[in-house]
Amino acid sequence: MKVREDDVTVAGEIRTRVIRPVGDGAWPGLLLYTDIFQLTESTLRTARRFAASGFVVAVPEIYPHGELAGVALEFDDAGKAAGLAGAAATPTAMFDADRAAVLDHLAARDDVTSLFVTGFCIGGHLAFRAAFDPRVAATVCFYPTGLQNGALGADVADSLSRSADITGRLMVVFGSRDPHVPADARLQIVSALYAAGLDDVELHIYRGGEHAFMRDIGARHDPALTDLAINEAVSFFAGRS
Repeated sequence: MKVREDDVTVAGEIRTRVIRPVGDGAWPGLLLYTDIFQLTESTLRTARRFAASGFVVAVPEIYPHGELAGVALEFDDAGKAAGLAGAAATPTAMFDADRAAVLDHLAARDDVTSLFVTGFCIGGHLAFRAAFDPRVAATVCFYPTGLQNGALGADVADSLSRSADITGRLMVVFGSRDPHVPADARLQIVSALYAAGLDDVELHIYRGGEHAFMRDIGARHDPALTDLAINEAVSFFAGRS
C-alpha cells in the first residue's frame, strides 16, 4: 500500500518521522529505533516497508537533545565516531524517558491501535528496553548490541537483568557472523531470558548474516536475509496468524 510521511516533534524536542498507510483507518503503532546513524534514508526505506505492511511507524532520533539533534550521520568513520560519542553521552534514563514520550505520542493517536517496537543495533537494545512498558504487545530486536554486558550509553544499562519486566511477545534476530554479538554473547542473552521465564522468545540466527546486514548500503548488506527478516517481523507482529 502507499504511505505518507510527516515530521513531528515529540515532547517539544524529539524529531520523529511518522510514516503511515495512506487513507482513513487505524493500524498498529510501531516505534522503530535507528542504529547510531539516526534518520538516514537507509533506515527510512526500511521504515517505509513496515508502514506499507500496515503500521503507523514512528522513527525518532535517538540523540535529540545535543549537537546531533537534526543530524543524519554518514556511514563512514567520522559518522561512526560521532554516533558512538552520542551514545556515550546519553544516560540510560534519558533513553528511557524519550522512549516513554514517543510511546505516549503513538498511544494518543487516533490512527493507532496496539503498540509494537523494533530497532537495529543500538536501536535493537533500545527496543528491548521499550518492551518493559506494559503497553507494548510485541517487540522485534534486530542484532541488538550491548545486551550481554549493559553497553548502551553513558552508564551500564540493567537491560538483561530486567528481562522479567517484559510482558509482551519478544523476537530477537542475530547474524551468525556478527562480531558484536558472537555465539557466547548470544548464549548469555538467551540463558538470561530463559532464566527470567521468557522461554517462549523467538530467536533467529541467520547463517552468514553480518552485523547490520539489513542496512542497504555497504558490503555487509544481504538483501535476501533482509527480506526474510522483515517478513518474519511482520508475521510475528501479526501474531503468526
